[in-house]
Amino acid sequence: MPAPAGVALPHGNAVHDLRQRPLRDLRISVTDRCNFRCSYCMPKDVFDKDHVYLPHGDLLSFEEITRTARLFSQLGVGKLRITGGEPLLRKNLEALIAQLAELQTLDGAPMDLTLTTNGSILARKARALKDAGLKRLTVSLDSLSDPLFRQMNDMDFPVATVLQGIEAAQAVGFANIKVNMVVKRGVNDHEIVAMARHFRGSGVTLRFIEFMDVGATNGWRLEEVLPSDAVLERLQSAFALTPLSATAPGETAVRWGYVGANGQHDPSLGEIGLISSVTHAFCHDCNRARLSTEGKLFLCLFASEGWDLRALLRNGASDSDIRQAIAQVWGQRSDNYSERRSQHPELAQQRQRVEMSYIGG
Repeated sequence: MPAPAGVALPHGNAVHDLRQRPLRDLRISVTDRCNFRCSYCMPKDVFDKDHVYLPHGDLLSFEEITRTARLFSQLGVGKLRITGGEPLLRKNLEALIAQLAELQTLDGAPMDLTLTTNGSILARKARALKDAGLKRLTVSLDSLSDPLFRQMNDMDFPVATVLQGIEAAQAVGFANIKVNMVVKRGVNDHEIVAMARHFRGSGVTLRFIEFMDVGATNGWRLEEVLPSDAVLERLQSAFALTPLSATAPGETAVRWGYVGANGQHDPSLGEIGLISSVTHAFCHDCNRARLSTEGKLFLCLFASEGWDLRALLRNGASDSDIRQAIAQVWGQRSDNYSERRSQHPELAQQRQRVEMSYIGG
């Protein structure tokens, strides 16, 4: 981290980077472990039984995470997303959720506190997460076909358990649950319409994500990317859809609503989202930072290195010093990898990137 120094903080305490993008969203990875071995994230031939995970002492404690999140909130962050690995594998995670739920934005509003999970143990944890103060949930689910889902998670895990987890989360009061489907051409793209039909009218928002070149081990190839435009064409062949406006600045998904009998968007039928990091990069308004499991600050999902916040947390730095250091790092940010990769696809093969399981998706 840079040595703390005086930094001008415009717009109250909110900070902006070199492209005038505000810091609004912090994604916090709480574990580098996962019980799935999805090929686009933690392929089994790399993350095998001999893979060495971070020792527990290297992970940020709940108190360190909460302190860091509070400092980020004082710089303009209003949304916290808990990620992994699989975050529900972190023991007593609901205790962290309860601490983070007490934080407020610069305007004194409650934080938008959300979590992304593979849903494998969600049925057991949903009530505790809700009671602790978690606001929203996103579940990763790439197929409804049990054989294909077992193949894609590469751990022979049944899809029925994930669906039961979603139902359990709805039963305890989680609303507006999102399901993320990573689409790989020739693997699960034939399930696009079936997935949409399953979740249409269920209260769950389905989002289709282009297969991305995250990390260094997922074997990404451009020809395996099904562009979101093609996904939309398939959906429009089966459903009447209408474009919806973004819900917040910097939103990653382009929203489309299902049209009802009156020819207008019917909220009871819900909506879908398209996340197009490869073919329609959204770097221009990206407002997300990422805190890794061991306390490194990453400014881009495709970054190759991060800034060590843990050293400041554990070596006696004051809140003011840490806050100023974060502001300096964000203030120097100019990342736009996805835009550059869109113009020069060869960058995907040339650049080393941190694994997604280490900093979250």
